[in-house]
Amino acid sequence: MSLLISTWIKFFFLFAPFFVLSMFLALTRGETAATRKQVANKAIIASVAIALVLLFFGGSLFAVLGITLDSFRIGSGILLFMSALSLVRDGTRNHAVGMPSEERDDVSVVPLAVPTIIGPATIGTILVYGAELQGWDLFIGLMGLLLALGTLAIILYSGSLIEKILGRTGLNVLSKITGLILAAMAAQIFMSGVMGFLQPQLAS
Repeated sequence: MSLLISTWIKFFFLFAPFFVLSMFLALTRGETAATRKQVANKAIIASVAIALVLLFFGGSLFAVLGITLDSFRIGSGILLFMSALSLVRDGTRNHAVGMPSEERDDVSVVPLAVPTIIGPATIGTILVYGAELQGWDLFIGLMGLLLALGTLAIILYSGSLIEKILGRTGLNVLSKITGLILAAMAAQIFMSGVMGFLQPQLAS
C-alpha cells in the first residue's frame, strides 16, 4: 500500500497537474463545458496510452540502444531538473512556452497530451521507473500511474471551478511548488544514477 501511495504521489507531481490545468484552460478558452470535457478525456486517454508503452517497454529500449539504466537515470534527472527549474522560475515547463497561442483544430493530443502532460522529462522518468520496477512492484507502479492520470482528469474536469477559487496567481504558485517537488525527485534520480556508476569502483 505504501508503494502504491508513494508511486501515485510521484507520478501526480511528475505530470505537473496545475501547470497542465493552466495550459488546458488557456487552450480551451471560450469552449463549452461539454467540449472541455471531451478535450480532457481525449488528452488523458492519449497520455495513458503513451505512458503504458513507456512503462512496459523501457527496459527493452535500453537493451536495444545499449544504454545502461544508470546513464538514463542521470540524463532523465538532468532533464527533469531543468523542467522543475522552469516551473519554479516562470510557472511553466521549458518545452511548453508559447503553446496556448497556437491555433489547432484539436488540442487534446498535441499540445495537451504531448508535450504538456507527457514531455521530455516525463518520458525519461517513466522509462526509468519502468526499468526499475519488476514483478508485482511493476503492477503497483502501473496502478499508481493510472491513479495519477485519473486524479489529473478530475482536476481538468473541475478546471473552471478551481480557476474561480484560486485565480491565475494561485495556479501559478501551485505550479512553482510542484517545481520544487520535481527538483527533489530529479536530484534523487540523478544521484541514484551516479551512485550506480560509482558502486563498482567503490566495491573494488
